[in-house]
Amino acid sequence: MFEVSFPELIILAVIVLLVLGPERLPRAARFAGLWVRRARAHWHKLKSEFEEELHLEEMRRNMEATRKALAQMEAEARQLEAETAAKAAAGESQRTDGGERR
Repeated sequence: MFEVSFPELIILAVIVLLVLGPERLPRAARFAGLWVRRARAHWHKLKSEFEEELHLEEMRRNMEATRKALAQMEAEARQLEAETAAKAAAGESQRTDGGERR
């Protein structure tokens, strides 16, 4: 996130110590720690909500693909049923025709 080297961190700590003084420094450090902790908590919450939403979107896409596949299978089953009924009707008419010829 931030690229702060160790010497830069030491310089920053000395400046903060000079500005705030030794009396207010511990309270300021606690306050800064509190805000960093809150920021991290909000970031993790946002990240988890985003990942959950992505997961839900993926599930929706999978469900839609499954619905399309099911609809296609239903159409194929109806077509096969119609073809079978037509062949059965044709077979019945051939039997009836064949029986009349004898």
